[in-house]
Amino acid sequence: MTTYDVLVVGGGTSGMMAAISAAEHGAKVAVIEKNSSLGRKLLVTGGGRCNVTNNRDKEEIIAHIPGNGRFLYSAFYQYDNYDIMDFFRSNGVTLKEEDHGRMFPITDKSRTILEALIGIMDRLEVDIYTEAPVDTLLFDEGKVTGVQLQDGRNLQASCVIVSTGGKAMPRTGSTGDGYKWAKKAGHTITPLYPTESPILSDEPFIKDTTLQGLSLRDVALSVLNKKNKKVVTHQMDMIFTHFGISGPAVLRCSMFVHQTMKRDKTEEVTMSLDALPNVSKGELTQQIQRLINNDGDKSAKNALKGLVPERYLLFAFDKAGLDENAPLKQAAPDKITQLIEFIKDFQFSANGTQPIEKAFVTGGGIHTKEVNPKTMESKFTQGLFFTGEILDYNGYTGGYNITGAFITGRIAGMHAAKLALSK
Repeated sequence: MTTYDVLVVGGGTSGMMAAISAAEHGAKVAVIEKNSSLGRKLLVTGGGRCNVTNNRDKEEIIAHIPGNGRFLYSAFYQYDNYDIMDFFRSNGVTLKEEDHGRMFPITDKSRTILEALIGIMDRLEVDIYTEAPVDTLLFDEGKVTGVQLQDGRNLQASCVIVSTGGKAMPRTGSTGDGYKWAKKAGHTITPLYPTESPILSDEPFIKDTTLQGLSLRDVALSVLNKKNKKVVTHQMDMIFTHFGISGPAVLRCSMFVHQTMKRDKTEEVTMSLDALPNVSKGELTQQIQRLINNDGDKSAKNALKGLVPERYLLFAFDKAGLDENAPLKQAAPDKITQLIEFIKDFQFSANGTQPIEKAFVTGGGIHTKEVNPKTMESKFTQGLFFTGEILDYNGYTGGYNITGAFITGRIAGMHAAKLALSK
């Protein structure tokens, strides 16, 4: 039987960082991965370019992890996003900053990050077992003692770090294996749901593909509750699709669609779309009044050209009952008011999101109250640690989830090594 100080189950982002951290702290470490290679999900993050972290302060990063981000405070005070940047730079990876603080390798290739992590593990003499699915974790009297592989082999260790991910993107190997082992150790799994997922709608304009493929830039998209109050608003780009809506603003709203439907006990929620969030309703009214005075002889379509993208403008005319070809000055005042209302607050219903398998990130997971936030160790089983997406926290895209993965991995590896070596 092979014995290690620390075993890491799952060779993804947080698992590799956990292995490196444990080895740097003097532990004899192995990574166990069921796929034939490490970092399958890492390779597809950031559109294949790997958005490694975000160049913002702690408070702002945690604010961008709306699902239980506060759980990460203690970890952030030991290792943060600036440490992640230093880690890669000191290991020969040059990073560059893009919009919204997103940090990428200068090569624009996820493989650069993966190869760096594998190279560091190699240098630290971390053993790597690939094509080695784990059957179960081994416990004895409230302590973890190792893992049993599906081929019958047992690997012993005084600490085991479970970094198996969630259930989003199962083609990368994230099939929720770790949840059953966490349950075996006495942990509660909060309900899983898709986050960072496109939103579905059965509205007629979606079904008849009126707006399909239309992108809107810098709009404000809101989720409304049953009292018509805004639950959340995100001002970013979006796109209409054949099943509903997608794009950055939509992905960020998706978890709130789930939470609102659950809280309000409804099958659908109302979305509100403001196509011109930087212009108040009053300013827009004045702007259109000026156009009526100055360009009123032109057709409505030509006079209001450029206000919003043409397809959206024609859709707005249709909703407001305006004739696009009639002179703008002939438009009834109440129709103009309806047009302004539509541009500033187009409301439509959404009935959920695409399923968890098509989402980027899993919401829900191991209850964070059952895990020590300073060490990532189970409060129920000595020597058992959890990192990354298996835990019940989730962030927006833009380098926030991967930041959580690197940080929880780093902290778990460090504390697991210290615990193992103290024995």
